[in-house]
Amino acid sequence: MATKAKNIKLIAIDMDGTLLNKDHQISSENRKVIKAAQDQGIHVVISTGRTRMTLDPLIENLSLNSYLITVNGSEIWNDSLELIERKTLDSDLVEYMWRLKEKHRTYCWAASVGNVWRESFPAEDIHSHEWMKFGFDIEDDTIRERIYEDLSKLGMLEITNSSPTNLEINAIGVNKAKAVELVCHKLGFTLENVMAIGDSLNDIAMIQEAGIGVAMGNAQDLVKEAADWISTSHEEDGVAKAIKTWCL
Repeated sequence: MATKAKNIKLIAIDMDGTLLNKDHQISSENRKVIKAAQDQGIHVVISTGRTRMTLDPLIENLSLNSYLITVNGSEIWNDSLELIERKTLDSDLVEYMWRLKEKHRTYCWAASVGNVWRESFPAEDIHSHEWMKFGFDIEDDTIRERIYEDLSKLGMLEITNSSPTNLEINAIGVNKAKAVELVCHKLGFTLENVMAIGDSLNDIAMIQEAGIGVAMGNAQDLVKEAADWISTSHEEDGVAKAIKTWCL
């Protein structure tokens, strides 16, 4: 269990299901408390599965002044929004996943450098793109489990989710915890000085390794089990509550 004695210097916050409410908005209370944390000298770092393309419009009014972690840790951006690290996913693996998607007739999406593929996919042209993430959304539990097992056997992929029905796949070793750790190293402290807040399996690594790991009230059960503390939901300003409880 977390104790208030921890010296929190960085707050790592997931977006969907965490900072964003169900209408994909950031509440005024969350905005106010994030500003208070920044005014106190705490680094507030968004750590998301989103790409910059879908993230930037949501956070442009937050006045953040620290690092950004995108695509589940595939990319790290500094406070000037310059890319300092990018880890890509082998295109042979993307082709393998595309074939699985076709075989099981599931919905998929993917992130390449400069593009997010949803309705369309460059199936004839996979190897000419730089890939970072591939995702499945599968309502059928049996098919989802089958694909999960198939991908796990390869031993070359980091497999998480951002909702109970999806699978998010990055290159092995790419996760939010590793990215947060690298940011801490650059800032001169350790994960012990971090509070991490999230709701899904792609947040578990950073929640487990942070000094204080917070699960949202709406988090998946495995995330709640991994956390030091459970806040209220993303509809009830759970991020603000966590920051007020542990940092301000």
